[in-house]
Amino acid sequence: MGKQIEIKWLPIPEEKNYPAAESYLSLIYDEKTTEAVVSKLKTAPVSTFKAKDIFRASGLSLLGISNSQVEKDRGKIEDGKPLSPILLVRESSNGKVIVADGYHRMCAVYSLSEDELIPCKIV
Repeated sequence: MGKQIEIKWLPIPEEKNYPAAESYLSLIYDEKTTEAVVSKLKTAPVSTFKAKDIFRASGLSLLGISNSQVEKDRGKIEDGKPLSPILLVRESSNGKVIVADGYHRMCAVYSLSEDELIPCKIV
């Protein structure tokens, strides 16, 4: 088996991640709810969950490494560049977790190790 690649993470999400999350969440929620959720994400603490558990909770499909953004994020990992923590929202009405920002990063990490701990903010 090959050498395990160390995945580096920034201590907090990048500022650009919040508008991306807001854009996505505005497809799901009304404007007022979206703004409230994003505001909560900004102040939420960073916690960690295994990649495989986030996938199971989200119900999303895994994007393959043939996806250009996943490939780009894998390149960052291989180059030792830190990734931004992902942003998650608990959707109690359907028991799922919404990946508000970081889906491609999560897929890139999962492709290397499903047991990797992914830093995230979750509300």
